[in-house]
Amino acid sequence: MTTDAQPPLEGTPLIQPSSTEHPLHDSVVEACRTVFDPEIPVNIYDLGLIYTITISDENDVRIIMTLTAPGCPVAGEMPQWVQDAVECVAGVKSVDVEMTFDPQWGMDMMSDEARLELGFM
Repeated sequence: MTTDAQPPLEGTPLIQPSSTEHPLHDSVVEACRTVFDPEIPVNIYDLGLIYTITISDENDVRIIMTLTAPGCPVAGEMPQWVQDAVECVAGVKSVDVEMTFDPQWGMDMMSDEARLELGFM
């Protein structure tokens, strides 16, 4: 008898938490804010496309991100744009960017600044 994968426990976050206490976190966020989706005049961090920023004690950065839609025309390029931006942060040793569509991006993931910029507030 085989067992299927169990669904996440109730209350388990859909998005892994970021390393917000790491000294490089704010600089990495600012680097992510320099990357824009060419079709939307808001940076990808405020759009809510950056799900998780994990920074190790050795300053290796792992970013889990998504796109507004799987068929986004820059799907193959945007992770590299993020990697290039974050690699420029002083102190960062390496950068790994992973793409995910789970959970799917929604407009509720945008910051208030993004909603205001796009006229949703």
